[in-house]
Amino acid sequence: MANDLNSCSFIGRLGKDPETRYTSSSSAVVSFSLAVGWKSKEREGVEWVTVVAFDKLGEICAEYLRKGSQVFVSGRLRTEKYQDKNGEMRHSTKIVAERMQMLGGKRDADAAPQHAEPRHTP
Repeated sequence: MANDLNSCSFIGRLGKDPETRYTSSSSAVVSFSLAVGWKSKEREGVEWVTVVAFDKLGEICAEYLRKGSQVFVSGRLRTEKYQDKNGEMRHSTKIVAERMQMLGGKRDADAAPQHAEPRHTP
């Protein structure tokens, strides 16, 4: 596995304001959905990508990002298994953000840092 690579990058717009929660040790965990457009010769569409940011990067996302904000996010894929209310096994794939850069107009950038990288992510 030393030659494997788990890396992805997206540019898109937030579908709603980020949601923040905190771990028992007071670390920020911030989630948001990102609408990422795609286009082929015959069709076009949107994929919704779930992004989670931890610690300082999460705090920055929560403070400066809002619904409609355009951002560049890079990170790694993480798939989790869980059991739903009916006992069915489900899978959830998320992007664990390692870097975020705000794009777009002045409204998105007022007094905000233009990029952020965390020191580490769980």
